[in-house]
Amino acid sequence: MNWNTLISAKRFGLEEFHQERHENRSEFQRDYDRLVFSAPFRRLQNKTQVFPLPGSIFVHNRLTHSLEVSCVGRSLGNDVAKALLSRHPELQQTSYLSEIGSIVSAACLAHDLGNPPFGHSGERAISTFFSEGKGMWLKEELSAAQWEDLTHFEGNANAFRLLTHQFVGRRKGGFVLTYSTLASIVKYPFSSSLAGKKSKFGFFTTEEESFRRIAEELGMKQLNESPLKYARHPLVYLVEAADDICYQMMDIEDAHKLKILTTRETQELLLSYFPEERKAHMLKTLGFVSDINEQIAYLRSCVIGLLINECAQTFLENEEKILIPFIKRLLVLPMKDRRKLLPLIRELQWIKGRFAGFSSEATCSAARAHFLSAVQFVCANRREMDMAYHIKSDMLCKRLPLHGTSIVLLP
Repeated sequence: MNWNTLISAKRFGLEEFHQERHENRSEFQRDYDRLVFSAPFRRLQNKTQVFPLPGSIFVHNRLTHSLEVSCVGRSLGNDVAKALLSRHPELQQTSYLSEIGSIVSAACLAHDLGNPPFGHSGERAISTFFSEGKGMWLKEELSAAQWEDLTHFEGNANAFRLLTHQFVGRRKGGFVLTYSTLASIVKYPFSSSLAGKKSKFGFFTTEEESFRRIAEELGMKQLNESPLKYARHPLVYLVEAADDICYQMMDIEDAHKLKILTTRETQELLLSYFPEERKAHMLKTLGFVSDINEQIAYLRSCVIGLLINECAQTFLENEEKILIPFIKRLLVLPMKDRRKLLPLIRELQWIKGRFAGFSSEATCSAARAHFLSAVQFVCANRREMDMAYHIKSDMLCKRLPLHGTSIVLLP
């Protein structure tokens, strides 16, 4: 793989109209703006992150999380772009390397668009509805590959479908985003047949040829033909790193706001990322701020800055391996001698999950089963019940505690 082909401003669905624009706003910045103004992006405000939406205390939801991931992704991308242009000066006039920050930022905005409410619990509820519940009757109506799509329902694949599929009454190409932005959100560039026990894959059967077209245009390395599998687009690593950084840090900040973690526990955890000399300087700075929440925000921003620098450096050190490609997963918050802190963070997240998600699993399964049963009934009788479908859908949406996700219905 090489940078000249990996970054393309060609738009999915409008290839025949592709032309180079000479405007202040680049094609990748247009991707970002298009996502911000879209209805699916606004609907993220009703999807929780880790904690249920408590009302009076404003913790993160999927919308605020995506915006923050986008900011971190832009910084990561800009740092990497600057270094790559210095390393490969011959690419300055022949590539879009300088736009990496804009591409990663747009991809970060879109990375959670296909996730159902309740996150991974929602994915499991949808999968179980078809593999063990009332949706089992559909197995005889679908191909083996389509059945794998439903019984391993995956939010990442649903995001790619949402962004590229031509839904009824909509234009060809879905959101009509650039090829590079679309490729940068596909963390698992293979079909559901390769999902395995983790149920991770990148595209549904209905979008397999769309992904193949994008991958071939960008020169992504094909690893297997059937089932289809490609190597990751390099910028996926930056999107994933930005996501990891934000959910690790912001969940800790939310836990402090909800008093699951004490101020002292939170401060000690965040300060532990730094050597003694830097820690002393940060403690001195804290002395100028009396507001506790502002103190935590300052420490959190310092940690995020540290992680951005280290992730960018790790990406650059492994550029050749990424382009070959040689590795599957690279940027997992590299902490060098501070790796010992990651088990502690995961333990804290597990504790928070026990506090916050105790009732959400059961609520999720009940809500999903209720909703999907109605969708199944309507789809089975859609010719006779076109009007009833709209009435029932409206009633269901009003009854569900969280709604607004995109349900995948195979033709």
